[in-house]
Amino acid sequence: MNGTRALGWQGASTPLRGAGEWARAVHDVDRPVYVVRTADGPAVAGDGTVSADPRFPLLAAAGPVDPAGLGSAAFRDDHGLRATYMAGAMAGGIASAELVISLARAGYLASYGAAGQLPDQIERSVEQIQAAVAGATFAVNLIHSPSEAALEEQLVEVLLRRQVHLVEASAFLELTAPLVRYRLTGAREDGWGGVHLPNRVIAKVSRPEIAELFLGPPPPRLVEELLGRGAITPAEAELAPRVRMADDLTAEADSGGHTDRRPLHPLLSTLIGIRDRLTGPGDRPRVGAAGGLGTPSAVAAAYAAGADYVVTGSVNQSCRESGTSDRARELLAGAGLTDFAMAPAADMFELGVELQVLRKGTMFPMRAGRLGAIYQGNDGLEDLPAKDREWLEKSVLRAPVEEVWSRCEEYFTRRDPEQLARAQGSPKRRMALVFRWYLGLSSRWAVTGQEDRVADYQIWSGPALGAFNAWVADTPLAQASHRSAPVVADLLMRGAAVATRQAALRAQGAAPVPVDPGVLLAARPDPVGAAR
Repeated sequence: MNGTRALGWQGASTPLRGAGEWARAVHDVDRPVYVVRTADGPAVAGDGTVSADPRFPLLAAAGPVDPAGLGSAAFRDDHGLRATYMAGAMAGGIASAELVISLARAGYLASYGAAGQLPDQIERSVEQIQAAVAGATFAVNLIHSPSEAALEEQLVEVLLRRQVHLVEASAFLELTAPLVRYRLTGAREDGWGGVHLPNRVIAKVSRPEIAELFLGPPPPRLVEELLGRGAITPAEAELAPRVRMADDLTAEADSGGHTDRRPLHPLLSTLIGIRDRLTGPGDRPRVGAAGGLGTPSAVAAAYAAGADYVVTGSVNQSCRESGTSDRARELLAGAGLTDFAMAPAADMFELGVELQVLRKGTMFPMRAGRLGAIYQGNDGLEDLPAKDREWLEKSVLRAPVEEVWSRCEEYFTRRDPEQLARAQGSPKRRMALVFRWYLGLSSRWAVTGQEDRVADYQIWSGPALGAFNAWVADTPLAQASHRSAPVVADLLMRGAAVATRQAALRAQGAAPVPVDPGVLLAARPDPVGAAR
């Protein structure tokens, strides 16, 4: 370490040596930390002042770092949060009402996982959340499903009826009428030359061209369509050209579930550049980071790269508030960095879209991949080679194809009859729906913990969880039953503050100190809360 003779340290206490003292001083982010030279070598102090005292030459110093101060104050204040931390949606209610409630009560933002659920279930969950959070901010996921357009419209009906004023819009390939309707409903002049929009949108994107859509106004053709059928008022339609479709943009990098597997930092810097090019300095949406954020160092690196807020996903699924089964949580807590694979997605199976899932402890990725290959190589179920049909019925469906088709007819009659209409006269489409029956239920089996289907569990997750598991391996949080979403949020944010101080000390030549989850847990006001 290279100090400067011009500066020293003085204080009432004596600088301390030893790894434990270094760790405690660096982790106490509420106080400054000083690294000084003593006769016995470098030592640390957590109080005192910088002076010209030559007895303890100053080698490095870092000030307090408030975890709540990381990121954009505007994002925190506009959404009424304690910190710029968000738990992103996990489909099928895995980002459950309980998870959203627990994080909202702790001052964090969470998005309810509405994707894949029917409107009545979503409405019941929204009612549960609203009754429990006493006005605290929460979001509901509004996912674009090209094959189920009616459900998108029905979800917007629920959101408007229940006065949900924040959505996390994800998987959009283009702007849609339901999303534009949600954004414009209630729009009015604010009296200061601007437009007041009661309904806010956080857009999760992984492509620059989609980011540009959300940074612009609604397409005129959609505004005209909505106006023509009375879905918005003339006044709302008139304001549309002055409306930006999103308040915030989340750069969605490599993550669990649907993912383009983008590397975070190139994507984040690209979206920040697009934002800065298309918007003025006084009216810029915030840009957040998602994907790969499973450790404090990763979170701190996202903030250092310019993220206004961070979004976690996979780590929350392993928490006890998530809407999945204990068995699935145990599998998640045992995953390593490389225990993930890509597999065909149920909702966009015919398009060849894949999602990232847990590989360890389940055969789903292999079986789903073979279904994809069979679909590509055959025109219908009637054309399947005998060995493929036998494998399909015995190992995957565990029922004759005809029986599964009857279940598909019953399901889509209730959920989306258009799917059945499109399958009439199309053997390949019928085959796709049968395969989607398995792909859809495999995620449900994981949620319900169906014991005879463990080998078929489809668990959406990504490498961030493997990194988190390695980080907490020697703490109570190694066990899924001890994990709580607010505790995980606290540790990641406070750990990110520690990592920020580490970076400052390292830049001055001081040796790094690992961010220790044990030290962070011990410093919490309720240190055993994580183990309840």
